[in-house]
Amino acid sequence: MKGSGMNRHQELLDLIQTFQKDFEKFYSKGNKSAGTRVRKHMAALKRKAQEIRNEVQGIKAKMADDEKPETAA
Repeated sequence: MKGSGMNRHQELLDLIQTFQKDFEKFYSKGNKSAGTRVRKHMAALKRKAQEIRNEVQGIKAKMADDEKPETAA
């Protein structure tokens, strides 16, 4: 499970790295088309962040279930 988290971290770093050229074009050169792409990149980042948030919540729930003592019927 711990290794998986580092993979998710690397996924985010890789995703952000792909945005660099469009950020430079928009913020440094004022390229409007790059601005549109930056907005698109931010939407992709938001989706990825939500995916990871959901995964973390699921893992936490599983951890909580694993910690509960089993009751005998």
